[in-house]
Amino acid sequence: MPVGVPAFHFHNPTSAAAGLTFETAVTSLEERDIAASEEARETAVASIQVAAGELPQLVGSRDRNLRSIEDRFGVRLVPTDGAVLVYGEKPQADQAAEALDGVLQLVRAERNVTGRDVALVLEAVSNGTSQQVREALNNTIITTHRNKPLRPKTLGQATYIQTIVENDLILCIGPAGTGKTFLAMAMAVAALRSGQVSRIVLTRPIVEAGEQLGFLPGDMLEKVQPYLRPLHDALTDIIGFQRLEKLLARGVIEVMPLAYMRGRTINDAIMVLDEGQNTTPGQIKMFLTRMGFGSKMIVTGDITQTDLPSGVQCGLTHAMSVLGEVKGVGICKLDRNDIVRHALVQRIVDAYEATGNDDAAIGGEPPASPKNTRSDTETDSP
Repeated sequence: MPVGVPAFHFHNPTSAAAGLTFETAVTSLEERDIAASEEARETAVASIQVAAGELPQLVGSRDRNLRSIEDRFGVRLVPTDGAVLVYGEKPQADQAAEALDGVLQLVRAERNVTGRDVALVLEAVSNGTSQQVREALNNTIITTHRNKPLRPKTLGQATYIQTIVENDLILCIGPAGTGKTFLAMAMAVAALRSGQVSRIVLTRPIVEAGEQLGFLPGDMLEKVQPYLRPLHDALTDIIGFQRLEKLLARGVIEVMPLAYMRGRTINDAIMVLDEGQNTTPGQIKMFLTRMGFGSKMIVTGDITQTDLPSGVQCGLTHAMSVLGEVKGVGICKLDRNDIVRHALVQRIVDAYEATGNDDAAIGGEPPASPKNTRSDTETDSP
């Protein structure tokens, strides 16, 4: 029964002895509702105006969204015609009203509001960052070479963007298709264009996905290019092939295997480590300690798709457990609701999770790395 509506029991609605007919009972109930509604509007601590068509998605299935907000802030929410009323202590009621407004903005943006979206709104309100997350959701990160604006498409992605803005080291995990690497690169290019940094360094570990490729043709750089191709593709989508080639030639953008990061100190740059789930704790520590003055680091990965040998600890999950409480480190976890690839990708992820086979690690012996790709001659930079 909805909150705030009294329970009426009509044991004999037509009994003359009871002095109450069914019609008068209904009339009385309607009058009580009207009176209660008028009184509620006067005593409610806060209220959020809602159009009739917006109310169903705002409250959620079986009032799920309202219950989440009530449980989080210890308030009572009562939907009425044209508004949702908030009852409780004023500080908590104000937070609940802010959360309601945040969810309502998602509804008005024609987004399919999920339970996780509501949870992210609640977390942002509790942390005092709801306004920043809302702005991140609506703001354009960068305009591509085709004049296409890039914006976060889910609330989880907006939270990810805000985490990048607020921290110098960001660890982000999530399934395939959630935009982890692409958004990191978009933020890096935006920082380069605005002059916040002078270069971008992109790297990933050279680990084969289960296949033994053996010797690869070409010189050292040509051997590792197939592994770095996804980074090139993402940059090409953002700034175009010709512009990318010019920036690569000038050293403004560097794309390299993780092994080549050893011994370097990189200042005034944004560094992105992709496929972080394929690093060991030692490798990811090596990467994280390359950070110089004025630099920012973003590490992304899908911990359900590690290609490390069986029994080898994942460096990304280890770093998240070790650095979770360190000041200046932001951790972001995307999930299936943030997948923005083909709709089938989300269903594939769901199917693997349903079978419990979401640990797609490739076991057995360590895969062979391409030959002549290790450098032991690098020296520390000042």
